[in-house]
Amino acid sequence: MPSLPSFDRTLTELDHVRLHKLMRQRPDAIPHGIAHTLTELIDTADVVPSRDIPAEVVTMYSRVRLRDLTQGGERVLTLCYPDDAEPERGFVSVLSPVGVALLGLTVGSRARWNAPDGRIGEAEVLQILFQPEASGDYTL
Repeated sequence: MPSLPSFDRTLTELDHVRLHKLMRQRPDAIPHGIAHTLTELIDTADVVPSRDIPAEVVTMYSRVRLRDLTQGGERVLTLCYPDDAEPERGFVSVLSPVGVALLGLTVGSRARWNAPDGRIGEAEVLQILFQPEASGDYTL
């Protein structure tokens, strides 16, 4: 089961509401470990208005550059909702192990997750290439 890192996470009010709604509407579509982690995140994250979220926080639809600490190299991912997920194009669902591990982190933080094959994944958030709120989009 993925576990939350020991540092704080921050969510926008909109992301918080949408994730809570997603969990209520599609409980059977969420793997148990992800549901537990997402519930813990929703319950413990600092929640701020979208206009007040720092630009270095990973929010929904943020595009982030990561350093893969387990396999090496860098990759770029966009955090999205399940209906928009296209892992082969770098769009990862918030309901995936890596997606829930990234949400609410800041640049310089490390995400850690259990991959479906049992391996432990870990990556450092190097840069946020796009964050909707930083670009003035508070409804994406």
